[in-house]
Amino acid sequence: MDIMQDGDRYARMPYRRTGRSGLLLPAISLGLWQNFGGDRPLEAQRAIIRRAFDLGITHFDLANNYGPPYGSAEENFGRILKTDLAGRRDQLVISSKAGYDMWPGPYGIWGSRKYLLASLDQSLGRLGLEYVDIFYSHRFDPQTPLEETMGALDTAVRHGKALYVGISSYSARRTKEAADILRRMGTPLLIHQPSYSMFNRWIEPELLDVLGKEGIGCIVFSPLAQGLLTDRYLKGVPPGSRASQAGSFSTDLLTEQTLAKVRALNQLAQRRGQSLAQMALAWTLRDRRVTSALVGASSVAQLEQNVAAVDKLGFEAGELEEIDRYATDAGINLWATSSES
Repeated sequence: MDIMQDGDRYARMPYRRTGRSGLLLPAISLGLWQNFGGDRPLEAQRAIIRRAFDLGITHFDLANNYGPPYGSAEENFGRILKTDLAGRRDQLVISSKAGYDMWPGPYGIWGSRKYLLASLDQSLGRLGLEYVDIFYSHRFDPQTPLEETMGALDTAVRHGKALYVGISSYSARRTKEAADILRRMGTPLLIHQPSYSMFNRWIEPELLDVLGKEGIGCIVFSPLAQGLLTDRYLKGVPPGSRASQAGSFSTDLLTEQTLAKVRALNQLAQRRGQSLAQMALAWTLRDRRVTSALVGASSVAQLEQNVAAVDKLGFEAGELEEIDRYATDAGINLWATSSES
């Protein structure tokens, strides 16, 4: 499958400004957290990434330990960059992160300067790049001075290894502190990457206000609640689904109360002429302070269905009121500990 001509690529996808920066991101970005490790066929990954680019997805989001095994998603994406996307680097926004466990010992986790900068060098080696567009502190480290963590991000920019910097799963208070520190250093905080979905609305009370006032962009991950906000679980747990496997999504989350909310939201999506997943993605983008929504994909067909969310992003006031009745916390925020610090 060939890459389409550039003139056709950017017509359908909306691009939204990242805070008060000059950087535009696609409304839908592709995250490589799942399905792009060494345990999946490279040909399937190539097909998804090629199709994503053809659909106007210019932003690909990684982290040092995405796999499995750790590092393999970056290695695979690096291979695809050299082949399928050769000559397209300046049309892409590529991000990576460090903060969770990556290698044994005390220097392969959390937020020290030693870990972050060593991890970035390793990520660049796996990707085959001289720089990433965005480098993130993947989570707040309560044991390391925030000045040290932000100083490492500043160094990454000053050494030309990252164009912009971001944070992920930081509380509103820590986000404000991080932005203040980076501003004094002369490296603006570009973007925050929090979890956010109809069943996980923790960013609404405070964080979005901080991001708006500070001019920081927002790219949300897990907007489909790890597959819960799709039609996949309307009739139970199908074989091969994320809930049927060991990992970050547990069948304990599939209570009858939650499934009743899923079914009600699915009926509203059908009335709107969308799938539940498409409506859930559009819902996360209803606030202009949200720059982009990160989706994963296990197939080209799934990717195409999710990207079709951009064809109907608007909501009537009555629809939003109805959604609010069912879009309540479902206990799925696995990253709450970091964002509570």
